[in-house]
Amino acid sequence: MASSHFRVLPIIAIFVCFLLASLTSPAHALPAANNTLRPRHELAKLRRIRAHLRKLNKPPVKTIQGPDGDLIDCIPVHLQPAFDHPKLKGQKPVDPPERPKGLLPLGDPELAESFQSWSSSGESCPEGTVPIRRTTEADVLRASSVRRFGKKPAAARVRRDSTSNGHEHAVGYVTGEQYYGAKASLNVWAPKVTTPSEFSLSQIWMISGTFGRDLNTIEAGWQVSPELYGDNRPRFFTYWTTDAYQATGCYNLLCSGFVQTNRRVAIGAAISPISSNNGRQFDISLLVWKDPKHGHWWLEFGPGLLVGYWPSFLFSRLAQQSSMVQFGGEIVNTGRWGAHTSTQMGSGHFAGEGFGKASYFRNLQVVDWDNNLVPVRNLRVLADHPNCYDIKGGINSGWGNYFYYGGPGRNVRCS
Repeated sequence: MASSHFRVLPIIAIFVCFLLASLTSPAHALPAANNTLRPRHELAKLRRIRAHLRKLNKPPVKTIQGPDGDLIDCIPVHLQPAFDHPKLKGQKPVDPPERPKGLLPLGDPELAESFQSWSSSGESCPEGTVPIRRTTEADVLRASSVRRFGKKPAAARVRRDSTSNGHEHAVGYVTGEQYYGAKASLNVWAPKVTTPSEFSLSQIWMISGTFGRDLNTIEAGWQVSPELYGDNRPRFFTYWTTDAYQATGCYNLLCSGFVQTNRRVAIGAAISPISSNNGRQFDISLLVWKDPKHGHWWLEFGPGLLVGYWPSFLFSRLAQQSSMVQFGGEIVNTGRWGAHTSTQMGSGHFAGEGFGKASYFRNLQVVDWDNNLVPVRNLRVLADHPNCYDIKGGINSGWGNYFYYGGPGRNVRCS
């Protein structure tokens, strides 16, 4: 993703801390003195940021501070950002859908919630609320603009050919049929991201449409994005778009779209624990599927923990079904100083290094037209730049369809 940082003129640099402190006060008007010391466009930008934060950060019933510094606000379900959408105003979340046939029985939701740092203290949001990571002024200032905050760059970020647009992939994919969902277990690491304007992620893509402006995607997984979150922790995330990332969609709950129904999972919060080199391995299991009755796309984490849904009216092509499913990793290579980035994908190790070193996806499945969860057929694997990041697939009785993927980026073969 493109990045720009908030800059101030040298003559007024000493006033930055004072002005940012004033933004946290309840007063809505900026001090008159600042109006004479700051360029008008900067004041206008800061006012837009404050207005955007008031829209995003709803009044909480309770706030929980995680050990990683995140503030998790417990927001009444009907006040979450999704219900700012004109088609959802005044409504409540719909009833849970019929789960795909072939799923394991529902597990203990108390076990599933332990994968996030903020819940490690034992605190939780009360019934009737959902946990939402609070957005700060610093979060928005790291974005290229207020309008583009929480959005991917306006270009197709789906692996479609070998040309490079700065985004590089190592993915497994299926196409040629109609898909109504996908499921996989994603190995979680904390890959090194070289610059704030780059990211590294691992996710499931549900895709429909051409690779033009009608591209529809639903995405879920984990990512390290210093620009979006301000740190290098792997975080649980979602994304959606209906116009190839032009104007619609966003990460997580940073616009009206995804409806959260769960009070135990905070989208955008850090994942813990994570895997270590030659040590214990951790993965998260994610399922995305289309409710056969109402057509909404639901997201489930782990043993039956429903996170929420993307309403069907958000989509054009995905209103029917998906025509392609992708699983795998993606990084951004800004190519600074004419050299390939050292941002890592997955664990930062190549696929051939295997378990305990390379990152993996396992138990790859899709949902068919009759709401059956079935193993993927005709899985293809490919990498845009195999000297930088590669992928190697397989199948066995324990992991079903799986693959290892990733790499270190810049090395003697990738420059």
